[in-house]
Amino acid sequence: MNNSNKSVIAHIPDFLDYCEIEKGLSKNTQINYRRYLQKFINWLKSQKKEQILPHELSADDVWAYRVHLSRFIDPQGGNLSKSTQNYYLIALRALLGYFTAKDIAALPADKIKLPKDARKEKTVKFLNLEQIERLLLAPDENTDAGVRDRAILETLFSTGLRIAELVNLNREQFANLQENKELELGIIGKGKYPRTVYFSARALGWIKKYLKIRDEICEKEEKALFVNFRARKNAPRRLTARSIERMVKNCAIGANVPLFTTPHTLRHSMATDLLTQGADLRAIQEFLGHRSIMTTQIYTHVTNKRLRDIHRQFHSGRKLKDGKQ
Repeated sequence: MNNSNKSVIAHIPDFLDYCEIEKGLSKNTQINYRRYLQKFINWLKSQKKEQILPHELSADDVWAYRVHLSRFIDPQGGNLSKSTQNYYLIALRALLGYFTAKDIAALPADKIKLPKDARKEKTVKFLNLEQIERLLLAPDENTDAGVRDRAILETLFSTGLRIAELVNLNREQFANLQENKELELGIIGKGKYPRTVYFSARALGWIKKYLKIRDEICEKEEKALFVNFRARKNAPRRLTARSIERMVKNCAIGANVPLFTTPHTLRHSMATDLLTQGADLRAIQEFLGHRSIMTTQIYTHVTNKRLRDIHRQFHSGRKLKDGKQ
């Protein structure tokens, strides 16, 4: 291992290049690493350690940073959750792993242990079908934006698309829509992983209604499928992820469904509904584009509950009397 004469902070741009070129991490992951490491940079500066070298960063420094994260108060007066603290530590651990990969003397990455609470099995938040129906009916279908928003909600629930994948849909992918009652569409998802998503007849029906409006308003050269009808002249028309998140939140309030509802909640709800109807985890893995079945196993709460209900219904011991059949 070699001692570097560049500070830890000065190494971060090289680390982000390494994430892109050698590790092949997605753009979103790189953006998140940059954001999470910015907090570490700010902390180093607050400690007058902005010039600290990789080999000078000690376990005591890491511990002090963890204490800082644990006691940090945000502008709204709240603490960082254990899972959020976990994200900051994962980014720092990745930076230490980069030093090892580049033969730069530094604290080993495995010296950073993640909080136990943050490593508990994930649970997912989802809507039941009655709540989904209320949410889908929330947009005002008498307005152009309402028809568009209904098409977006139907698409999210039918396909299980991530919001970034939905935003990236283009008009040309739906060129022959009038001939189809259902649609299978190949997309490139997270991590540049290809998969097929499936549009139900109901979702396609709303997309067709939306396209009649969209094509009357948009210039022919506009590529985006879902567009902002109120965009200024010469401004980008493609809807942003943030605007779609706001729309879903507003619809959730109007439909009186849980406020945790986001575009990703519809993805969870789609997977949950499929499992409830009998689809297996391998199929769900393909639908959602998960590289590993381990990621898909967060949905086993559904199968676990169904098994418990079946056991309660058919094997509760109600037929037994005094230990005899």
